[in-house]
Amino acid sequence: MATTGKSLNRRALVAGLVVAPLVARAQAEGWQQVIAPDLGFLLDMPAPVKLSTAAETEKGHVGPRRAWLSQRDGEMFDFDYVDYESGWPGARDSRATARELGRGDVEKAFPRSKFKYTRDEAVVLQGWDGYALDIEDGEGSAVLMRTYIVGVRLYRFLTTHKRDEPSRAAARRFVESFKLSSAR
Repeated sequence: MATTGKSLNRRALVAGLVVAPLVARAQAEGWQQVIAPDLGFLLDMPAPVKLSTAAETEKGHVGPRRAWLSQRDGEMFDFDYVDYESGWPGARDSRATARELGRGDVEKAFPRSKFKYTRDEAVVLQGWDGYALDIEDGEGSAVLMRTYIVGVRLYRFLTTHKRDEPSRAAARRFVESFKLSSAR
């Protein structure tokens, strides 16, 4: 079904009416709403947010990796996505793929002898498969990672936080603010 110009204008108007109050609230709190160029997602990140685009060379990628990075009180907030060719990960189990991509080389970077894995499990967001991995050091500082596979798109989050509650709350806000425009 072809989309008409009027239909696109109505969608843009409705999206603007829904998103505008959210953007105003986020900006007032020192946060910035990140909205996908294709309106596929939105999330909150501490302002200012830097966007970068990099060509990808991994097998199956069909577009550049888009990444957003920000910092707040010395903590890092990193989000990126990349699109894969049609059929990916259809040839594989998306839960297993989310786990594999979500863990990566974590065991080498964060050996269990020095770090405590506080969350290490499959998750689901709006019907899409994902993986959550939270790791703490002996001081209570942590790294939170999330990976989601949505159709042929891979989303990844990484944030750090100190042991104090404001830092933990900022990390939770970042990873929990992610909303997709479509459910599975």
